[in-house]
Amino acid sequence: MLTFFSDERPLRGAAGLADWRLCGRLSRLIKQGKINGRRGETLMLPPGKRMQFPRLLMFGLGDSNRFNEESYCQHVRWMRDVANRAGVSQYAMQPPGRATGMIAARRALELWLSEEDKDGRETKVAIIDAPGALKEMSELLRKNRVS
Repeated sequence: MLTFFSDERPLRGAAGLADWRLCGRLSRLIKQGKINGRRGETLMLPPGKRMQFPRLLMFGLGDSNRFNEESYCQHVRWMRDVANRAGVSQYAMQPPGRATGMIAARRALELWLSEEDKDGRETKVAIIDAPGALKEMSELLRKNRVS
């Protein structure tokens, strides 16, 4: 699961890494106007042979200037709902806003876990982030058995 803002160019974090592994395919979709990162935009696409996932889910977060903890929680609920409706019970993702530093690593995980408790769904999540951020999250990751 990849997230990006409408005003985030080039793509950063996990989305930027996926774009690189896909030889710029995501950037081309943006350049062609097929995706733009507007709030509520969702795209599911096959990752091809360069990535070992059955599919990629991309989520537009809208304008980064409007991002805060409340919108973070709204995005998390929406992303989890889309994944559930798509039959996805395990995924790797970088929490929304982490690639651009819009939310602190530990706070992002705290909010993610609080939303997880609300929906009662059984999911396996692998968090993608920088080593320093994962260290900041490590206590919560161990406590909640998130990888």
